[in-house]
Amino acid sequence: MLCSAAAAVLLLLAVLSARTQAVSPPALLPRHISSLIPILQSLEVDDTQDIPSLVRALGGCGTPVCHTLLGDPPPTPKPIPELWTLLAHLLHPTTTAEHGLALAPDGSTVALAPLFAGIEVGLKRAAGGPGPIDQPDWAALDALYAVTIAEALGTSFLMARLNGTAALGPDGCWDDVDNPQNFTPSGPPSLVPDAVANGAMDGVLLGTRLAEEPIPLSVLFRRYYGVENGIIRGWPHSSRRRQDFGALTAVGKLEEEVVAMLRVLRGLSPTRELLEEFGEEEEAGIAHRAAREFMEVYVECPAIIPRCMWGARPYRGTPSPLSPPLGSIYIHHTFVPSAPCRSFAACARDMRSMQLFHQDTRGWDDIGYSFVVGSDGYLYQGRGWHWVGAHTRGHNTKGYGVGYVGNFSASLPDPQAIALVRDGLIPCAVRAGWLHQNYTLHGHRQMVNTSCPGDALFQEIQTWHGFK
Repeated sequence: MLCSAAAAVLLLLAVLSARTQAVSPPALLPRHISSLIPILQSLEVDDTQDIPSLVRALGGCGTPVCHTLLGDPPPTPKPIPELWTLLAHLLHPTTTAEHGLALAPDGSTVALAPLFAGIEVGLKRAAGGPGPIDQPDWAALDALYAVTIAEALGTSFLMARLNGTAALGPDGCWDDVDNPQNFTPSGPPSLVPDAVANGAMDGVLLGTRLAEEPIPLSVLFRRYYGVENGIIRGWPHSSRRRQDFGALTAVGKLEEEVVAMLRVLRGLSPTRELLEEFGEEEEAGIAHRAAREFMEVYVECPAIIPRCMWGARPYRGTPSPLSPPLGSIYIHHTFVPSAPCRSFAACARDMRSMQLFHQDTRGWDDIGYSFVVGSDGYLYQGRGWHWVGAHTRGHNTKGYGVGYVGNFSASLPDPQAIALVRDGLIPCAVRAGWLHQNYTLHGHRQMVNTSCPGDALFQEIQTWHGFK
C-alpha cells in the first residue's frame, strides 16, 4: 500500500522536474502521509524557510486565531510553483469532507491544518517565539493548544449547546486505502470529527517535540508515522497518540485552554453574537463539558477501525439487533491467524481472512466477533455494538465477543493490547451504556467446550475486573 503511494509521489516529482505535462499531477497523488513526506523533503532541499507558514498560505489554518497568534502567511506567488501545487492538493478538502485530510500508515485519518499549526508553534518556540499578544484575554492562551484544538473544541461545543448537534465525531472511510482520494464521514460531521481530533493531538505532540529539538519535518514525519522508504517499520508513534496526548495533557489543562479560548471568541465575529446569551458560569460549563468529553472519547477510550477501512464484505442477510446494555464480555483468541498482527495492513488482511472463513467455510452471515484486537494499537470493528455476533454459542445475545489476533496458549498478547480491552474498551462500554456496570467477564472455554482463549490468556483475564 505505502510503497505504491510513495512511488506515485516520486514519479510525480520526477515529472515536474522534467517539466513534462502528460497528466495532471494532483489527480494521481494519493492522500497519504507517505505522499506528503517526499514533498516536504523536496521543499527542504529547495531551502524553503517556513514550511508550516507556507501550509497556511496554501489552505491550512486560516482562522482569526491562527492569524493573530502565528502572523500572516507569506503571499502566494503567481503562477504557483508546481511543487506547491502538490502540497495544496493534499491540503484542499475532498469532495465529501470539509478538511484537508491524509491517511496515516496506522489506518487513522489526520486533518492537516491543526497538525501543521501545532508544528508551526513548536518551531517558533524553538526560535524564541511566538511573541505574546498584548491583549488580556489573548495573553491567557497557550498558542499550541489554541491553534490545534481549543478553538475548534470550544466552538463545536458552543454550537452543540445552541443547536443540539453533535460536538464530536464522526469517523469515516476512504474510497480506497491504497489510493485514497475521497473521505466520507460516517454521519453528520461536527466541527471536531475524528480526523480533526487526530490532527490536533498530533499537532500538540509534534509541536512539543519540535520546541525541544527542531529537526527536518520529513524526518519527523517518517519517525512519527512509521514510514521509512514507503514501508512501515514497527509500531508507529502515531498509534500511541491517545496515550501520549493523555500523558502530556491533563483534562484540567484542556479545560483551562477552552475557557481562555471562549473569552477570546467573545470578542470575535461571528462567535461574539453566539456567546452574548451566555454568562461566565455557562461559559465555564461549556468548557468543562468540552474538555471532559474530548478526553473520554479520544484519550480514555481506544480507537476502533471501522469495517469499511479494513475492507469488510457486506453482511449476508439481515443482522439481528442487540438490546444493550448487555451483561457479559467473552474473551477469545483467533488461534488462526496464529501470529499477532502488528500493522494496519496486516490486521486488515487478517480481518478479511477471518471474515472469508466465517462466511464461506462456516456459513455464518459475517465475521463472528463483535470486536477484534490487533497488536498495532487498535481495535477492529466486527459486528460491533449493535448486532448479534457468532462468537459464543448459546450466549451471543447476552454479551460481546472480543477476539485477540493470535494463538495465546503459551504466551500473552503485548501489554498494550491487553490494556486496550481491560483498561479501555470495557470501561468505555460501561460508560456509554453498551455494557452493564455489574457485567461479568468470561473466557470462551467457560461457556463451551474449547481451549479458547488459550491457557496463557485465560490465566491473565482471571485477574481482570468482572471475571467470573
